[in-house]
Amino acid sequence: MVKQSTTTLDAVFHALCSPARRQILHTLTEGPRTVGELAAPFDMSLAAASKHIHALEKAGLVFRTRSGRTQICELNPKPLAGAREWLRHYERFWNGRLDALEQALLQAEDNAGEHTDG
Repeated sequence: MVKQSTTTLDAVFHALCSPARRQILHTLTEGPRTVGELAAPFDMSLAAASKHIHALEKAGLVFRTRSGRTQICELNPKPLAGAREWLRHYERFWNGRLDALEQALLQAEDNAGEHTDG
């Protein structure tokens, strides 16, 4: 498993727990956006949008730069790789469990067929 600081991983999962922040990240996959553009689809103030963006920045998922009075946000997907690796451990666990269940069900089905054929 990839070694990643618990603080960083906690910040990533905290950032992802909000539907608004997940939508902001999704929007940023299309390219850099201003804070105003990111806030527009939501019923929220620029200050509220800025707080969401700050949580994404804290997790390292977003870079914010200024051009005059305009703040431009850009996606940094790198921290998501650590979260993905952490989740892959559990994906392998559940895949193993589901494979074992499938085998048990197939075996039970075969055994049931043997008893009804004879």
